[in-house]
Amino acid sequence: MTLRPDRDPPSQDRPSTAALRARFWGVRGSIASPGPDTVRTGGNTACLEVRCGDALLVFDAGTGLRGLGESLRGRGPMDLNLFLTHSHLDHICGLPFFAPAFDPESRLCVWAGHLEPGQSMRDVVQAMMRPPLYPIPIETFRADLSFRAFACGAVLEPAPGVRVRTGPLNHPNGAVGYRVECGGRSLCFVTDTEHTPGRPDAAVLELVRGADVMIYDSTYTDAEFPGRVGWGHSTWEECLRIADAAGVGQAVIYHHDPARSDDELDAIEAAAARLRPGTLVAREGLELALPPA
Repeated sequence: MTLRPDRDPPSQDRPSTAALRARFWGVRGSIASPGPDTVRTGGNTACLEVRCGDALLVFDAGTGLRGLGESLRGRGPMDLNLFLTHSHLDHICGLPFFAPAFDPESRLCVWAGHLEPGQSMRDVVQAMMRPPLYPIPIETFRADLSFRAFACGAVLEPAPGVRVRTGPLNHPNGAVGYRVECGGRSLCFVTDTEHTPGRPDAAVLELVRGADVMIYDSTYTDAEFPGRVGWGHSTWEECLRIADAAGVGQAVIYHHDPARSDDELDAIEAAAARLRPGTLVAREGLELALPPA
């Protein structure tokens, strides 16, 4: 199944008959990159909103999380589940600016499955929100805030009728890939991960097999990749190879290099769509809707 972008107003502004709806709030990797060369694609770092009926799931807390939080202001108490792929700064730095975290009537559960034994995500966030790095401590959050650790590979059930499968990714300090399943549909969020040329990652293949949509780390091109081995990222060409090998419906190119311009991403999208029709480059504001199976 090939999905087209839904460019109507955001999902929270209207009723939806979709089994699963996703909206991109941040699509860059490493560091935010605002400016005239990134205005069409967006310059915020990783953040994805996923709606499964009434359940609101958020994946990663990069700078794009602030925009999502602003869109939720005035909508009443929130019950949110925030799933982190890992705790590198570009994936968590939006958390101190997330409006629902300051709402005493809202609930925010932060899930993480990448840390070593003895480490906790609360400690990571506390360290980030502490002088001299940041002047406002985590205790300023007024929402019902909780942190839940899980073993990578676990199947999570954050809401009735919603399953989140998890799997390991190849990234420095570890990372987790996610597969959301609801209403007979599935969407995979696979960033940050590095592949081995000529040998598809078995864990990634298992996680994304047969998914309707796969959002995949495509920071580099195959031509650039040899000079970036060990940096923990993949290529848009590998995204298509994984999608073909795993029987994925639609591939979405994600986690763009901060130096990649809008024009360059337009060219990548055109090349990818020629090789695999329906492939999209993730852009801020892009929505995908999956009808019930």
